[in-house]
Amino acid sequence: MTETTNVLAFRQPSTVDDPLTDILRAGARELLARAIEIEVDTFLASTSELTLPDGRARLVRHGYGPARQIQTGIGPVEVARPKVRDRGACGANRIRFSSAILPLWARRTKSLDALLPVLYLRGISTGDFQDALSALLGKDAPNLSASVIARLTADWQAEYERWQRRDLSARRYVYLWADGVYLQARMEDHSECILVLVGATPEGRKELVGFQVGARESAQSWRELLIDVKQRGLRIAPEVAVGDGALGFWKALDEVFPGTRHQRCWCHKVSNVLDKVAKSVQGAMKNDLRNVYLAPSRAKAETAIDTFVEKYRAKYGPAVECLIKDREALLAFFDFPAEHWAHLRTSNPIESVFATVRHRTVRTKGSLSPKTAKLMVFKLIDAASKTWRRLKGTNQLPKVIAGVKFTDGIEVTPTTESHAA
Repeated sequence: MTETTNVLAFRQPSTVDDPLTDILRAGARELLARAIEIEVDTFLASTSELTLPDGRARLVRHGYGPARQIQTGIGPVEVARPKVRDRGACGANRIRFSSAILPLWARRTKSLDALLPVLYLRGISTGDFQDALSALLGKDAPNLSASVIARLTADWQAEYERWQRRDLSARRYVYLWADGVYLQARMEDHSECILVLVGATPEGRKELVGFQVGARESAQSWRELLIDVKQRGLRIAPEVAVGDGALGFWKALDEVFPGTRHQRCWCHKVSNVLDKVAKSVQGAMKNDLRNVYLAPSRAKAETAIDTFVEKYRAKYGPAVECLIKDREALLAFFDFPAEHWAHLRTSNPIESVFATVRHRTVRTKGSLSPKTAKLMVFKLIDAASKTWRRLKGTNQLPKVIAGVKFTDGIEVTPTTESHAA
């Protein structure tokens, strides 16, 4: 007597039925296949004049290559690449078809390559990559294992070196933001200082200008970075530079670009002033400082500073001295278009990016090696720069370049006096 046993597979708790994702993947697969087919047909049409001695077409379809999975933002999508055969030549003279949509060795989309350093800096360690990406992209997400980070490091290093050698002779930056951020790499006895320069082009776009890792935020480190960008072609000095109170940067700036004006970052200045008083006073003092940098004119800002000095000097002398020592540099933005004040008062274009980097080093207790820190931060800034907002009032930038004078954010129009004959 033979007994037949039926084994039923129970659904696992971790299994999630998602028909919508399945539909999206099927649609993506169909669209990708169709796009590649159109690409092949276009290639064959462009080479239709090439024929064999007997009149037959030299280039013909030749089936498909092995199917492979491309990892995308909605999970793996399987596709087979069409092949083209050259019947009229062989070896080095053979004409080959290379798909721009699906390169020969592509295994994942470029957006996922950008995702990897972002995930790492967000606190996902390399050992947790597979679990994290499986939850995002589906079970057994291929081509995104922890070892991918190690393999991509060499590519990122080459990309970083190419970027460091790029020519800047055709670039012009109206404004410049500078900042140095310290990262504790592994258990080193000193902090790695990452020096960053971000510039605003005449079109109002923000770009990463300079990026360098130094042992400390000294005048020499900043001098090396500024001289490097100048030697690569950046000859015209920016109109104004925005940064914190790091004396090393300002000293180096005056040596390399002596014509650039100084604008101290108000976010840093407010923090420095408030650090010198008790928390019970910080609320009122912060409101008084806001009345300075949000004043509609230089005269009212000067009055607000005088009021601050009179109000707090008796009890909080160090806080007052911290403010007034940079008085002129704090108010430089009043001599530029009012539309640009929000951009010039702070170095936040850099600070906001490095908030993620600091989060990563805290979460992993400083597990970044110096080399990894440099490459990861570079990739993060490079990815973030593609979504940076343009400056407000871009129509005012040509006027700034032309040397038009602004008073309290308003263009000064020269008046011509006419004398009666």
